[in-house]
Amino acid sequence: MVCYTVTVYTTDLTAATTFNNVFIKLVGTDGESNRQWLASLKGAATFFRGAVSHFSVCCSKSLGKLVLIELDKKSVPLFPKDSWFPAKVEVKSPEGDTYHFPIYRWITDSEVHRFREATALKVFEDNHHLGRYARQQELKERAQNYRWNVYAEGIPHCIKTEDPLSLPCEVRFSFTKTTEFLFTASSALTELKLKGLDECKERWPDIESINRVFFCKRTDISDYVQEHWREDAFFGYQFLNGVNPILIRRCTVLPDNFPVTDDMVFLRGESSLTEEMKKGNIFLCDYKHLDGLQGNTINGKKQYLMAPLVLLHKTPDDNLMPIAIQLKQTPAKDNPIFFPTDSEYDWLMAKIFVRSADFSEHQLNVHLLRTHLLAEAFAVSLLRNVPMVHPLYKLLIPHTRYTLQINFLARLLLISKTGVFTQFSASGGEAMITILKRSLSSMTYSSLCIPEDIAERGVEDVPNFYYRDDGLQLWDIIHRFVEGILSYYYKTDAEVQQDSELQNWILDIFEHGFLSYADTGIPQRFTTVPELIKFVTMVIFTCSCQHSAVNSGQYDYGGWMPNTPISLQLPPPTTKGTTSEARMLQTFPDVNTTVQGMATMWLLSSQSSDFVSTQDFVKN
Repeated sequence: MVCYTVTVYTTDLTAATTFNNVFIKLVGTDGESNRQWLASLKGAATFFRGAVSHFSVCCSKSLGKLVLIELDKKSVPLFPKDSWFPAKVEVKSPEGDTYHFPIYRWITDSEVHRFREATALKVFEDNHHLGRYARQQELKERAQNYRWNVYAEGIPHCIKTEDPLSLPCEVRFSFTKTTEFLFTASSALTELKLKGLDECKERWPDIESINRVFFCKRTDISDYVQEHWREDAFFGYQFLNGVNPILIRRCTVLPDNFPVTDDMVFLRGESSLTEEMKKGNIFLCDYKHLDGLQGNTINGKKQYLMAPLVLLHKTPDDNLMPIAIQLKQTPAKDNPIFFPTDSEYDWLMAKIFVRSADFSEHQLNVHLLRTHLLAEAFAVSLLRNVPMVHPLYKLLIPHTRYTLQINFLARLLLISKTGVFTQFSASGGEAMITILKRSLSSMTYSSLCIPEDIAERGVEDVPNFYYRDDGLQLWDIIHRFVEGILSYYYKTDAEVQQDSELQNWILDIFEHGFLSYADTGIPQRFTTVPELIKFVTMVIFTCSCQHSAVNSGQYDYGGWMPNTPISLQLPPPTTKGTTSEARMLQTFPDVNTTVQGMATMWLLSSQSSDFVSTQDFVKN
């Protein structure tokens, strides 16, 4: 009889603990052990957050060199099935050798999971035929389980699946996530249904009526928005620190289709527009992706979607103030340029049309495409091409958690023909796919890398730009973390070039995520270690920090509908002096459209209790 000492490390992360029974089997070159329950002396669960647990596995004879371990877990009475996040397993043999089995992934089901030994292996090869065979079989199985699908031509490809239960267990929602997601989804709309508002197709009679509905769901920030939404300073602030901080750029030359002159604008500080552009104090937001698109039809009423141009000025007291708004791309007599000196409601209505356009630009390009759909492409390619023992898999898999299921639900419940976005937003339907196509075709690799994006947009020194300040720090932290790990495994550029699994991963992303658009600048293969480190940093930043920046504040800034109307049902004024509060209320979306948008943004902004921060992953 020989005995192996097994040490199991559970990560020090929120919700990493399991109360299920855990079983292990050791597989070596000369045989395998029986499947054994890993129990403490008292029979209690020992796989708590941050725990290091020791066990003994005995066999009739030596198993030779250890190649694999098999892990599975089963729920026990009184404790439901849960998720477990083990970091690694170490096994010390009777001969005195220590074998390392990195895991670093969630185990959510009761299936058997195989993990290969990784001590002193090169990234791109296994030294034993059992390891190579297992690696090949794993990728073959994954290619069957994770297949590409075309949801719509011209946008990134997605996972092929019939429903969430058809997804492999390892990528589905946890029990906690499922329960909280369903509760949040139902509670917000149920509350509004009880008020009889979800089917009310009438216009809002007054601002106070909107206020009464808004007060059923509030946050500290949404209260601030409700109080300050009319103010120019807050309007400008949202281009920096609202949910869409990636559109604004420094303007040194006005576009030909935005004929604003010095004598049209009044600038604080008694300087001219030309002089302020030379000083770098003028900024532009251009919604050209929305140009020429037909608005949706909601409740039998035509909706209106503009493609504005917005000019902003950094004032001497460091506020970013709007100074001119043109609501359509082509200058014309019936497309006036609005200024803060216009009547109260002329100027306010111009800003409302901009905020409504920003909702569509944000939801489709900034949020859906540039975080969700790209994250899915990164994840599917990873699951198809990279085995679990690969360091890249261990590095990236935590950051793609829930991506495939949440995106499937988005396609089912939000952007399908009967989805909330399709039914109740101005850009739902045909306009939606066109916006996504335009956005992808104009996307660049550099725009996904925040240091380059900030420099290209010329916003390096804009004051009070907290998205930039926090984002650059987080990018640097992630980059140093990724560099430390990948530089350990890849000592030379040649090792990167020879790693076929790594090269298959990036090629799949280029072809299925970016549709082989060479103009994006996305690499088709990796040739150097720094190139690899930069791309992996971008992937982690996109899936975590960037998504959080453009997702988590949706209800904060959009819960008060007048600040972010998801649709508008009267056209913008074609001449000045024709607007009023009554006209504004008639332009706002109907009651049911408003409350559907509120409920959806509440759901999308909610965070499950088993959320794990990027800081925790980097720390661990």
